Amino acid sequence: MAKSKQPVNLTSAEVAEKAGVSLDQAKRLWRALGFPEIGDDEAFFDEADVQALAKANEISGNGLVSFDLVVNLTRGIGQSMARLSDYEVSALLHHVETQNEDERSPSELLKATVSVSEQFESAFEEMMTFAWRRHMRAALARAEASVAGPEEQLGTVWQTVGFADIVSFTALSNTLTEEKIGDLVELFESRCADVVATWGGRIIKSLGDSVLFVNDDPLQAYGTAEGIINVIGRDPRMPDVRVGLASGNVVSRLGDVFGPPVNMAARLTAVARRNRIIIDEATAGAMPEDEFETRRLAARPVRGFGIVEPVAVRRV
Repeated sequence: MAKSKQPVNLTSAEVAEKAGVSLDQAKRLWRALGFPEIGDDEAFFDEADVQALAKANEISGNGLVSFDLVVNLTRGIGQSMARLSDYEVSALLHHVETQNEDERSPSELLKATVSVSEQFESAFEEMMTFAWRRHMRAALARAEASVAGPEEQLGTVWQTVGFADIVSFTALSNTLTEEKIGDLVELFESRCADVVATWGGRIIKSLGDSVLFVNDDPLQAYGTAEGIINVIGRDPRMPDVRVGLASGNVVSRLGDVFGPPVNMAARLTAVARRNRIIIDEATAGAMPEDEFETRRLAARPVRGFGIVEPVAVRRV
């Protein structure tokens, strides 16, 4: 259902009929992809849309999965591609703007951005497929790990969750221009992503001034947290950061993670001092005493957890 250079001459009803699905099913898939509702009489679609709908119908029609699941997976595609497209366009616009030596107008810069996008579109599409296949294998391996233990909890795995955020971001953003804020967030996210990948973790989500990540091993999670502080908080050109780590059973669903460790990691960042790491008791118990020094902090109420004793940690 993606737009193409083919003639746009089909209504939603015509697309549904040619693809062999009901109009209601076609609309559900269209909404799942994140696109606005189109009038039934408006010729907005082309043969590429027919092919995409037919493929979705083929997937559910062979009995392997239900149509409801196809819609669910389609929603994941739509959300991921929407974010990726925004990321790609903003990055390309920034690139073209920085190369603007001849002082072109905004409309000319936009045309140049479109041109650059078209030139590497095919190669980028191949890269997306490659990355998807590799990440699928990794996700299946994580699912396999979730049933390797004695409890065999499918989709639930013991992990260390990390939450890192920029200290006083709201106050800081009030002193910066919009361009400077964008540059800061981009640098923060890219540096965090590099560190997380280096230590074998995954970024679950980025929220502008914070990132949520997971590691299978607490020591790797500590290395991730330490690395984020080194490349962000220790850089005099960057703001300070705080990192909280919590370990336990985590449920992975729809590209996100859920469970007490997720909430605890977020709460612990509020306790952490600037450029410091605070961990929970479960993570502290996994730290080798000959490599790390842990120190219990004063007990305090933590929303959703009652009275908690956070633990400060550092390498010895």
